[in-house]
Amino acid sequence: MPDSDELVVDAQHLSRRFGAHVAVRDVSLQVRRGEIFGVLGPNGAGKSTALRMLCGVLDPTGGRAVVVGHDVAREPERVKASIGYMTQSFSLYTDLTVAENIGFYASLYGLAGATRRQRIDAVLHESELAARTGQLAGELSGGWKQRLALACATIHQPPLIFLDEPTAGVDPLSRREFWERIHGLAAAGTTIVVTTHYMDEAERCHRLAFISHGEVFDSGRPDDIVARAGLAIAEFIVDDVDQATYLLQGLPGVEECAHYGRVLRLAVHGDEPVAAARARLDRAGLAVHDMRESRPTVEDAFVAMVRRERRA
Repeated sequence: MPDSDELVVDAQHLSRRFGAHVAVRDVSLQVRRGEIFGVLGPNGAGKSTALRMLCGVLDPTGGRAVVVGHDVAREPERVKASIGYMTQSFSLYTDLTVAENIGFYASLYGLAGATRRQRIDAVLHESELAARTGQLAGELSGGWKQRLALACATIHQPPLIFLDEPTAGVDPLSRREFWERIHGLAAAGTTIVVTTHYMDEAERCHRLAFISHGEVFDSGRPDDIVARAGLAIAEFIVDDVDQATYLLQGLPGVEECAHYGRVLRLAVHGDEPVAAARARLDRAGLAVHDMRESRPTVEDAFVAMVRRERRA
C-alpha cells in the first residue's frame, strides 16, 4: 500500500440521473496518491458513469467530487487536462499511424517543442512501439492497441489515470505485461483508478470498491473484503460432479457449487456447512476421493455479494 495520505480523488455522495433512471445513486470514494484503486460491479452497475463524472465528462446530479484538486462540476476542463483516460475501446484513430496517434494526443495536451519530442520518444521506448511508428493503429493486435492507448493516455505524465475495462479482449500475456506497467506507474507516484471484470486483476489492486445498482456495497483492501464476506471454500474430487452439485446446492449456508472437471468447488458461509456437505455426500454413497480447503478469493466475495443483493 502507498504510504501517502494525499487524496487525489475525494468523491462524496455522487449521484447521476438520466430522466427517471438512476445510474449512480450514492457513491463515495477516496483514492490516495500512488494507489491502484479498483472499481468492480456487474454490467449496468454504474461503474462507467461514475468514472465519467470523476473525469469531468458528466455533471453529477447530486453530491460533489474533487479530483486532483479541482471540483468536477465547477472546473471540468481543468480536471480533463490533469488526468489520463483510457477507455475499453482504446479511443484510437485507426486510420492514423502509431506516431500520428501519439503526436495528436501530445498536441491535445499542449506539449510542444523539446518537451513534446522528449515525451514522445519516452513513451515509444516504454511501450516498445518504436519499431511500429509507421503502422496504422487499426492494423495492430489487441495487445499492441492497448500499449498505444496507454502511451497516449500518459503522454503528458498525468498524476491520475482512469482505466475503464482496459484489458477487455486482450490475451493473457498482454494483460500481465500491462499490469506490470501499471504497477510501475503507481510505484513512481501515479494514481490509478481502474474498472475491471477480471477478478484476478482485482486482486492486484491496493484497494477495491464493489458497486451495484449505483451504490458502493463494500470497499477496502482485497483481503479485508474477502474476510468480511465470511466464506469458507472446500474442494471435493468426486466421480459424479453433477449429482454432487444437486445434493449440495440446497444445503443451508451454501453460496455456490461450481465444478471444474471432477473437482467440485463449494463456497459456504461459516465452517460447519463443509462438514455437513461431506456427510451428505457420504450418505448418498458418492465416492469422495479427496477434500481440501481453499482460500476464498475476491471473485468468491464478489459473486456472493451480487447474489445476496439480487435475492434482497
